[in-house]
Amino acid sequence: MLDRLREPWTDRRAGLLLGALACSVLAIIVFMIAFVAVKAWPSFSHNGLSWFSSKGNVDQQLDAMVNSGPNPGTADYQLGAWPLIYATLLTTGFATFFGLIFSLFSAIFIVEFAPEPIRRLIVPIVRLLAAIPSVVYGLIGILVLAPFVGDSIISAQQKSSVQFVIPLSGTGLLVASLVLTVMITPIMIAITVDGLHSIPRAWKEGALALGVNRWRAMWTVTVRAARPAIIAGAVLATARALGEAIMISMVAGSKGFSPNPLDGVTFLFEPIRTLAATVVEDAESVNAPAMQASLYAMALVLLVGAFFLSLGSWIAKQPLKKYGTRS
Repeated sequence: MLDRLREPWTDRRAGLLLGALACSVLAIIVFMIAFVAVKAWPSFSHNGLSWFSSKGNVDQQLDAMVNSGPNPGTADYQLGAWPLIYATLLTTGFATFFGLIFSLFSAIFIVEFAPEPIRRLIVPIVRLLAAIPSVVYGLIGILVLAPFVGDSIISAQQKSSVQFVIPLSGTGLLVASLVLTVMITPIMIAITVDGLHSIPRAWKEGALALGVNRWRAMWTVTVRAARPAIIAGAVLATARALGEAIMISMVAGSKGFSPNPLDGVTFLFEPIRTLAATVVEDAESVNAPAMQASLYAMALVLLVGAFFLSLGSWIAKQPLKKYGTRS
């Protein structure tokens, strides 16, 4: 028996085993989505499309679910989750937009313009930052950034203008988006750097031979060819931002409120509450059937969002295959 195990694997045997492992992963994912969908169905069935609307105070609705008891009625399932969805879109959108810009130019500097000693120092630091637990970022945000914003940036006039609606304490959209940007940017930098390194150097040297400078050659040739890797990094970072819960729960203000851009600069300081943060904050109340179904519904929305994010990434990379890069 031992001699048989020590024999070199044939291609057929290796292919069957690896195929079985791949199929098992796919089966687990399908089972997970189906399980979450079944658990979430009561929330969607009692609300319909109004689940995605803004009806009433979402915080009060969640509190009512906690106190609904073991046999909730239709009224106990009522939920208008738009403020939570809106907050998720805002924080994820801001973080991805600014993180993508910063990461792209940082990666170009690391690959093309940084002296070798600096490059050897920056690359490990970037990878270390990408691995830091989110709770550490949240701790810095709640202890350093939020007090600074609340005491030094938000004016007394801004606080008084909305004091009867929401409190402005420093925790809110600005701090949440800023900390989230810092969290996901190292991921995009690391993947973009690897993508830029994967492009054949001869391509850029050919552009230099035509008389263009290093910046133009890097931007028009290397970056253009590395777009699939840049998209992959942005999608991976966006997926992490979409599901981030602990840090957002600490620095976002934990209010089911929809910040209004018409409020001007005050819009950036208004408290929010994302879907993922709500799932974490209300996880202790899962014994209430109405709350359990609502939390599963939020999880399903995040899963579907991640699916469409990956699908959009795949569609966006199809026209780029002609450049001969893969990611």
